Amino acid sequence: EVQLVESGGGLVQAGGSLRLSCSTSGFTFDDYTIAWFRQAPGKERERVSCISKSSGSTYFADSVKGRFTISIDNAKNTVNLQMNSLKPEDTAVYYCAGDRICFNTVRAFNYWGKGTLVTVSS
Repeated sequence: EVQLVESGGGLVQAGGSLRLSCSTSGFTFDDYTIAWFRQAPGKERERVSCISKSSGSTYFADSVKGRFTISIDNAKNTVNLQMNSLKPEDTAVYYCAGDRICFNTVRAFNYWGKGTLVTVSS
């Protein structure tokens, strides 16, 4: 059974940094991708970033390019999302999702964590 567990959310002032982690387990295939989505109150869930475990290729939404980085620790089966220069509009529940590729739709991902809340104060 695939399990994804997010950690690292919290309250931070604008301009600050947070690092989110997604601990993964149970994948029966090696070429999976981990994505980070976020959902702000009253808004749809949107894709933020992806990383492929096998190739290391990454994706970033335009709204976070240059501020967020994503990395994978294969030894720990953990994906980290480093978020710098945070803005109030980054406030959301952040979810990690896993599947074979970096799908651009929520429903395409079969595996999800429960989310972690990030609040950026102005």
